[in-house]
Amino acid sequence: MAKLNQIIAVEKGIKSRVYGEITELHKVNQKPALFSGFAKDYHPIDDAGEALPPERQRVQYRANEILQKLAVLSTELMDVTARKDWTNCQATADVSVDGNVLIPAVPVTYLLFLEKQLTDLRTFVGELPLLDEADDWSLDDNSGLQRTPEIKTHRTKKLQRPVVLYDATPEHPAQTQLITEDVLAGYWHQTKLSGAMPRPKQRALAERVERLLQAVKQAREAANSVDETATPEIGARVFDYLYE
Repeated sequence: MAKLNQIIAVEKGIKSRVYGEITELHKVNQKPALFSGFAKDYHPIDDAGEALPPERQRVQYRANEILQKLAVLSTELMDVTARKDWTNCQATADVSVDGNVLIPAVPVTYLLFLEKQLTDLRTFVGELPLLDEADDWSLDDNSGLQRTPEIKTHRTKKLQRPVVLYDATPEHPAQTQLITEDVLAGYWHQTKLSGAMPRPKQRALAERVERLLQAVKQAREAANSVDETATPEIGARVFDYLYE
């Protein structure tokens, strides 16, 4: 009695080979000339007439033989797939994490689906935006956002004022020049806000996803180790009916 994982391994090879051979049968069906032939013999009207050799074209394929070959190939595929699917109905395993059963008696087909979902989730979690660790962040309960302490910075503006280069004399007016100065205008009070995730929280989530994914893989292997279930001969029943 085979194990489910053994049937699955065999099924892959059978599928590849059978589909390839059936494809070739389809190609033959699309060439009607391969199913046709003839035999020609020449008979002169009298003994003095010219003798010509006979002509022949052999029939290369017979429709009934094609159908029989199709039945053999399809039966092989139908039966191995039936063995897998009938056994799948009995193939279940518990998903256990840290010794605790998280999901009991999960069908192997669902375990395969769940494994794919968790693999995608692992990628998604790994791509989450993270808080810049150069800043100090804390959760604002009112907004649900992360925020930094307020930082105060000054703002300046440029002002021009005249500077006397030479004082006025009885003979000449004073000479002045405009210079530009930066003067304090006010203060910025800045608080950074973010909806990104703290790195420790993201790392903890990623670790939990990975533990669950490994648990699902182990459950899938356990479910695939179930003994084969007896199955009916599907192919024979199908083609006995079709070719009756």
